[in-house]
Amino acid sequence: MIRFQRAAALLGFSLAAASSLAGTAWADKMQARYAVTLVGLPIGSASADGSIDDTGYKLEVTARLSGLAAMVSSSKAALVATGGVGSNGVLPATYATTAANDKETRTVRMAMSAGTVKGVDISPPIEEQPGRVPLTEASKRNILDPVSALLMQVPAGQPMLGPASCPRSIPVFDGYTRFDITMSYVGTKNVKTKGYAGPVVVCAVRYTPVAGHRPDRKGTQFMANNRKIEAWLAPIEKSRMMVPFHVSMATMVGTAVIDATEFNISPSQSAAGR
Repeated sequence: MIRFQRAAALLGFSLAAASSLAGTAWADKMQARYAVTLVGLPIGSASADGSIDDTGYKLEVTARLSGLAAMVSSSKAALVATGGVGSNGVLPATYATTAANDKETRTVRMAMSAGTVKGVDISPPIEEQPGRVPLTEASKRNILDPVSALLMQVPAGQPMLGPASCPRSIPVFDGYTRFDITMSYVGTKNVKTKGYAGPVVVCAVRYTPVAGHRPDRKGTQFMANNRKIEAWLAPIEKSRMMVPFHVSMATMVGTAVIDATEFNISPSQSAAGR
């Protein structure tokens, strides 16, 4: 269960965007659908629906295993995040996720303010296991939740589709583990799918565990040394946000890929007609 939630957060570099509030100068609505494959075989799907404007955002993400993977586990997850938008990026306020498989269902709820976690509720609680790197109060400050982390702002004055779109270190806390996602610029390429045709920025991605993990686990060690993670980011022009269009990642059983099959950015009803 925990590994599925973490995969939804990492692979789930699946998706983005946020909530339209009345009276704003602009607002963008996003609808995206993704296919998930492992070693070229379809194993699931994901979606992202939401909107973002100059004051706030709301993003809802779902993921589900299907095909051969569903014969092994009927895992599915739903994630949602809300917050504000500042000059330096998003300011998360709430995060919730429910993940379920054949054995159990777990819900995580988290409240945040100015990058500091104010409260976490995990139901049922995660069983304490020896060997985990302890979470400290410092682990819960200056962080983003896994969904809000998918909204990546480009600095003002920099081209949306250039080297400034990638370089960043994203501090992520999912309620029980703290990790960093570090990105670096590789280049650009052109893509085409339903709803979008144009350039995306290609970024190399690294995963660094910080706290809440077990350093002796083979999966943790593999991911910490994994140099085969790549994300392609597409622009949301008005908000100057970049969001995942495609993610590929080496796993211990082969390469996993999330690829957009539909990607639509459009003015929301609150902004249309102004």
